[in-house]
Amino acid sequence: MSDQKYIVGVDLGGTSIKVGVVPYDGGRVLGMRSMPTNSDHGAKFVVDRMVEMIRGSMQDAAREENIPDEGFIGIGLGSPGPLDRKTGTVIETPNLGWRNFPLRDLISNSIGLEAELDNDANCATIGEWWMGAGQGVQTLIGVTLGTGIGGGIVLDGRVFHGAADVAGEIGHMTIDSTGRKCKCGNYGCLEAYASGPAIAARAIEGLETGDTSLLPSLVNDDLSRITAETVYEAIVAGDLYAKEVMRETAKFLGAGLANLINILNPGMVVISGGVTRAGEHLFEPLRAQIRRRAFRHAEQSCQIVSTTLEGKAGVIGAAYMFRVERSGND
Repeated sequence: MSDQKYIVGVDLGGTSIKVGVVPYDGGRVLGMRSMPTNSDHGAKFVVDRMVEMIRGSMQDAAREENIPDEGFIGIGLGSPGPLDRKTGTVIETPNLGWRNFPLRDLISNSIGLEAELDNDANCATIGEWWMGAGQGVQTLIGVTLGTGIGGGIVLDGRVFHGAADVAGEIGHMTIDSTGRKCKCGNYGCLEAYASGPAIAARAIEGLETGDTSLLPSLVNDDLSRITAETVYEAIVAGDLYAKEVMRETAKFLGAGLANLINILNPGMVVISGGVTRAGEHLFEPLRAQIRRRAFRHAEQSCQIVSTTLEGKAGVIGAAYMFRVERSGND
């Protein structure tokens, strides 16, 4: 029977929920599972699904490593924000439709373990710093490209939360003051240009005005079914229009990241999310845009890389944040 302690990590996103069990000192994630969020079914449905997944993940891990009940010491929760870490409350999340939602206590009371709540992008970023691409990097920015765009900032090995726990909301950086409307209610947010739904929307707009592409054939001519993943599939098939959509995405994302590189001078930016499957079709124009916009010395000292923990960074980081909060080192 193992004497190791374990923490459950939960990564709640607008599209999917991921859960896994992480050894306290790091190592292989156990009992990993993923399910759709289906937030349109309501908050209770989402919480019930999270509870079911946590229990299942713990059972799988316990069988695999012979972990006793007391081996599980807590739950780290990563959620879209903004949020209040002290009260464990999700203040507002446009992609889930929640306001002032007591997520931490609902999960803690249902499972019977202590829990801690942090921003999902913060969790993904510290996960990369702890066990992924960012190991050994002192100043790190993490960017998650999914239903929304999240960001996390690690300074000298610690997540920077800001005065009100909302530091790192990179997706709501204004890049065009009279631009597209964002779900947050503002106009011109980066999220309105470079998130998964924004990529799909831009692709559909062009097709509706007469651009030619393989995309309609991939969705049986139902343009409403086009997603960022569909755009990626078309890129792999050599579709020039899909490649142009990705170049446009890189242009906006590069402008936002160049601002951050000039301000924070990080040693690395780690990008994660389904959009990174586009590979160099995203990263080549993205790096070119950053070279054009950021100060040369800042740009040259910053690596722009893809996650090495795809699908697990948020889970790993959520577990790490629980560890940090409970050890009093944050």
